[in-house]
Amino acid sequence: MTPAAPLPLVLAGPVLRRLEPQRLAIWLVGSQPLQPAFHLNCPGITPSLHCHTLPVGEHAYIHLLDIHFDHPLPFDTALPYDLRLANGQGIADWAPHLLYPGTSLPSFVLRERMDHLLHGSCRKPHHPVADGLLCADRLLAAGRAPAERPAVLLMTGDQVYADDVAGPMLRAIHVLIERLGLFDEALDGALVASGAELYRHPACYYHRADLLPAQQSNQTLRERFFGGKRKPIFSSSNADNHLVTFAEVMAMYLLVWAPQPWALVDMTMPEGLAEQHQARYQHELPLIEAFREGLGQVARAMAHLPCLMIFDDHDITDDWNLSAQWEQTAYGHPFSRRIIGNALLGYLLCQGWGNDPQGCAALVAGCQEHFAGLSRRKAAPTQATSDEHGQDALIGELLRFQGWQYELPSNPPLQVLDTRTRRWRSESNLGKPSGLLDWEALCELQQGLLDHPSAIIVSPAPIFGVKLIETVQRVFSALGYPLLVDAENWMAHRGAAQVVLNIFRHSRTPGHYVVLSGDVHYSFVYEVLIRHRQHSPHLWQVTSSGIKNEFPRRLLDVLDRLNRWLYSPRSPLNWFTQRRQMEVVPRVPSHRKAGERLWNSAGLGQVLFDEQGRPARVFQLNANGAPATEFVQH
Repeated sequence: MTPAAPLPLVLAGPVLRRLEPQRLAIWLVGSQPLQPAFHLNCPGITPSLHCHTLPVGEHAYIHLLDIHFDHPLPFDTALPYDLRLANGQGIADWAPHLLYPGTSLPSFVLRERMDHLLHGSCRKPHHPVADGLLCADRLLAAGRAPAERPAVLLMTGDQVYADDVAGPMLRAIHVLIERLGLFDEALDGALVASGAELYRHPACYYHRADLLPAQQSNQTLRERFFGGKRKPIFSSSNADNHLVTFAEVMAMYLLVWAPQPWALVDMTMPEGLAEQHQARYQHELPLIEAFREGLGQVARAMAHLPCLMIFDDHDITDDWNLSAQWEQTAYGHPFSRRIIGNALLGYLLCQGWGNDPQGCAALVAGCQEHFAGLSRRKAAPTQATSDEHGQDALIGELLRFQGWQYELPSNPPLQVLDTRTRRWRSESNLGKPSGLLDWEALCELQQGLLDHPSAIIVSPAPIFGVKLIETVQRVFSALGYPLLVDAENWMAHRGAAQVVLNIFRHSRTPGHYVVLSGDVHYSFVYEVLIRHRQHSPHLWQVTSSGIKNEFPRRLLDVLDRLNRWLYSPRSPLNWFTQRRQMEVVPRVPSHRKAGERLWNSAGLGQVLFDEQGRPARVFQLNANGAPATEFVQH
């Protein structure tokens, strides 16, 4: 047998995360503890590095570099940096793909004002469109001056699709798990005893629903987590390769953010697939191969731009916490609770930790204790999967945690909302959609906004969405089928809708504020004013979705046209909406067809702000290479 190629020291990263004048977080993953040295080419600034290392496998260690500076960094200046390993190699040696032509080091820029940003959501590797994160790389490759760089790249949900995985991607995940020795775990309540048994099971590919207990009482679980369910209005969901173990989730993150792990895997079709699944596998294979080819440029952009993130449902599982009834079903069974918890654990270590290192410190300390114990027991095969109670306790802490939201003290300030775990649950009917924020979280939002002249809010789901689509969701919710149409919007819960609208109407609310959203797989821009108020706060709803996903084209054209007809400014139907006191004026895409207001093209949103914090220009950068689409007044 040909010996396996040696593992690279760095498997993924560096990814720039939270950046402030005297602090920087950097995320990377190594095949061993790295103890890197951070070098900054900035005279007069001395960095001090605190490197947190967490083992997630025999040859996989997550590192978060928490770097403090003795003096504030200069604004609007390119700051080259390097990470030197113990063998003396720097980034130019171990990750030359991260360098732009004519440079010897990557660099970052601390912007004085948040006057230029990129944002987007929904990056599904096997969707048959180009990767929108390549737009960020093209922007940087054009050689913009430091003061013209985006201040931040905001990923506003569905950075990974844990619930919708292509067969070739799942195959690569399993090969990488074995190659890196990612830790195994016991599985309670499933028809397989452990992750290792799951990977060998004939139902592992395209039939994971069959691995749930077969009792009638678990039929809802089977349909919810693994069976493809039909959604008559919008789309179909395929969850039959849903990620289960933490090792699968961790391998997925490595494979969607870095090119290095792909050199360690192959996507040879697993044996024993039925004929129809063989055909599906062969259809998905070139889509995953094309996705893989762009990862060098994606990693390059993420090594130069500060990246901030927040989860949405597909980062964990479709319709996550949609209703109180959903929560009772999902968290009431040990197997489904473990599935959700493993995905949330992956989010913490690969996304949440870098957003707010200080706020996540207690959770990460628990993870370090748990995984250090697994690492010590790795040499004893009989105990390799015996720590399920420790993992269950850790998941319990994650599910109780209420600190996923965070703020950035930028100019204007940035508030990122957790609209998934702090929900306002319906008391009248547990099956009704929950509000996207509960009362306490909404009060915190209001306190964070008061007396600021302008502000930027990240809400994964648009606060002001397309009225027709929200109406369809409301009808299906009234009929008792909210899951069929993903009835998750701010207006679906009367209490949450009234409170958030009252916040915007408050006399001390910022004069100018922008809501950045994704989720819906199309892009649009609304300007919103309060009717009959002379000095009304001015709000902009800016939605960009998806990074690598799109809405069914014909269906969106129909919905866009019907929405214009049924909810025109003079339509009496507007009086039946909760936003009747708001005047909503859409901006239109510059490359539109006649009357079109919704733009359906994978890519990234780009927002340029004026000195008052108003969005002076809003673009959708198209992943297919077409000229950028600007949303203009009409």
